[in-house]
Amino acid sequence: MPVTAFFAGVFALFFVRLAFVVIRMRRSNRVALGAGGVKELEGAIRAHGNFAEYVPLGLILLGLLELHGLYPALLFAIGALFALGRVLHASALHRGDLNLRVRGMMLTFGMLVTMSIMNIVFAVRFWWER
Repeated sequence: MPVTAFFAGVFALFFVRLAFVVIRMRRSNRVALGAGGVKELEGAIRAHGNFAEYVPLGLILLGLLELHGLYPALLFAIGALFALGRVLHASALHRGDLNLRVRGMMLTFGMLVTMSIMNIVFAVRFWWER
């Protein structure tokens, strides 16, 4: 599953980057737990948390599509759009940009819905052909 492996690696690296942003901000603001009332830190924490909430489901759906034999170029395009949505959303939370956040979530939800429907179609087709 090379396409899913590629995106899993990319997402893991970005996840670590988001964690380092939180750590750096906690240290500079001397906050051990929570956001300590620091708005920028709260945004960084939510960017990291939101990423952790959505990426696993996206990778599972992408991996299942790859197992179903979806064309690699189409898999890559879906994975890239999902990744773009996640990066836009994380950047928006860090900057406090609501418009960018909405675009990132729309792209994320769009790709999750697309992958979900495609997986349902593959599953129904599999059962129908049995």
